[in-house]
Amino acid sequence: MAELMGLRGIRVETPEGVGPAWAEALAADRPVVLDMVTDPNVPPLPPHITMKQARTFAHALFTGEPNTANVLVNTAREMVGALMPGGAKG
Repeated sequence: MAELMGLRGIRVETPEGVGPAWAEALAADRPVVLDMVTDPNVPPLPPHITMKQARTFAHALFTGEPNTANVLVNTAREMVGALMPGGAKG
């Protein structure tokens, strides 16, 4: 974790770090920059996404993402993995 100009910076380099990084960012007392080195076809979704956020994500995906099928498959894989005991590896 780094701090610069009052911002908190969090770098994530593994899929297992995405959830904790989102939790830390959402609980922070200042603006946070998340630097996530992840698969470009798997968006770094917050761990507890709301239905409104899911609808907005889907709308954005279907109106401008050239690799929609890849993104959907990889996002589903990550979500199922998060629900499995011990996390499933894709």
